[in-house]
Amino acid sequence: MLLSFVVHTYSLRYWFPATVMLGTAPVYLLFWGAWRILSTLLPVRLYHTLDDRLYCIYQSMVLFFFENYTGVEIIIYGDIPKKKENVIYMSNHQCTADWIIADMLAIRQSALGHVRYVLKDGLKWLPLYGWYFSQHGGIYVKRSAKFNQEAMMKKLVSQNQSGAPMYLVIFPEGTRYNPELKNVITDSQAFATKEGLAVLRHTLTPRMKASHIALETMRGHLDAVYDVTVAYEGTLGADRQRKPAPSMPEFLCKECPRVHIHFERVHVKEIPPEPHFFRRWLHERFEIKDRFAMAIDWVGYGYAAAILLGGYMGYKRKGSVMSLMAGLVFGGLSAFGAYNISNKPTDIKVSLFASGLLAVVMGTRYKKSGKLLPAGIMTILSLLMVFRLLLVMVV
Repeated sequence: MLLSFVVHTYSLRYWFPATVMLGTAPVYLLFWGAWRILSTLLPVRLYHTLDDRLYCIYQSMVLFFFENYTGVEIIIYGDIPKKKENVIYMSNHQCTADWIIADMLAIRQSALGHVRYVLKDGLKWLPLYGWYFSQHGGIYVKRSAKFNQEAMMKKLVSQNQSGAPMYLVIFPEGTRYNPELKNVITDSQAFATKEGLAVLRHTLTPRMKASHIALETMRGHLDAVYDVTVAYEGTLGADRQRKPAPSMPEFLCKECPRVHIHFERVHVKEIPPEPHFFRRWLHERFEIKDRFAMAIDWVGYGYAAAILLGGYMGYKRKGSVMSLMAGLVFGGLSAFGAYNISNKPTDIKVSLFASGLLAVVMGTRYKKSGKLLPAGIMTILSLLMVFRLLLVMVV
C-alpha cells in the first residue's frame, strides 16, 4: 500500500504538468488558427508579431513547469545580452530537454516568441506541435544525402523577407549524444578521423550543412551566433562513467538538480563564410564544448576549494603563512587531480596522493590539538575523499 502510494505520488510529478501542457495545446491552436485566418488580409509582419506573442504566452507556461515547478538551478557561465537580437543558437545535443534550455535562455532576453527550430524531418508528424512548429517558422530537415538544401534556403529567405525576428535553434550534431549508443559514437569518431578532425569524446562530430546554409542565407539579417554548451548535473555515475542526460519526463520528475550552461556570443563577422574554413571553425567550437561537457569532477573541485579556503582563513585569522602555503599546495594538487579525473575517470593518482597525505597531516594535528576546526574537519573530508577514490578503483 505504502509503496503504491509512493509510486503514484512520484508519477504525478510528471503527469500533472504534462496534462496541463497537452490539455491547453488545442485551445492555444484554436486561438492561433482563428488569428491565422483573420490575418490573411493583413501584412505578414503583423501576423508574425501576434503569432510570436501567442507562442511566447504558451511557452512561458511550459517554462514555468520546467524551471519553476521542478526547482532546477540554472547556472550560466557568460553574459547573455539584455537586448533582443537576430541570432542562430548553436548547442550540443543530449536529450529532448535541450529544446527547453534554448527557451530558458531566450526568455531571459524577452525573445521567447522569436524562437524557431531546425528539426529532424520525422518530428513533423508530432501531433499538434509538429504542424504548428513549421507555421511558426521552424524548418524540418533530412540528414545526410536526403538533405534538401533548396527547401531550407527557401524557408529562411521567406522569413527574412517577412521581417520576422529570428532566434534559430540548431543542433549541429544532427542527433543526440547518448553514451549507451556506442555505435553512433563510434561512427561519429570514425567520420572525424576520416576528415582529419580532432576526435570528440563527450559530443558527436558536428555536421556543417544546415548551420552553414542558415548562416550564409541570413548573414545580412543576423547579429550574432550564440554558442551554447549544456551539461546536466547527475549524468555521472559512481564509476565516473557518463549516463544518458534526462528526458523531458525525468526532468519534470525533478531528477536533474542543476544545469550548467556555457554561453558565448560570437559576432557574425568573426565566422568564416567559406565552407572549408567554416567546417574547421565549427569543429573547433565543438572541441571547446567537448571539454566543458566532459564528466567534470565537481566533488574533487569542491574539495580543492575547501582546502584553499581553509588555508586562507588560517592566514587571515592568525597570520599563519604556513597555513596559506599548505592551502595553496594541497588545494592546487587537488584541483589538478580533479582535472585529471575529469579527463580520465580512472586517473586518480594525484587526487589520492593529495587527499591521503592531507588526511595524515591534519589527522596528526587534530590528535595533538583536539580542535575540530580546522584540523578535525579537514581530516574527515580528506578521509571521505580517499574512500571515494578507492571506491572508484574497486568499481
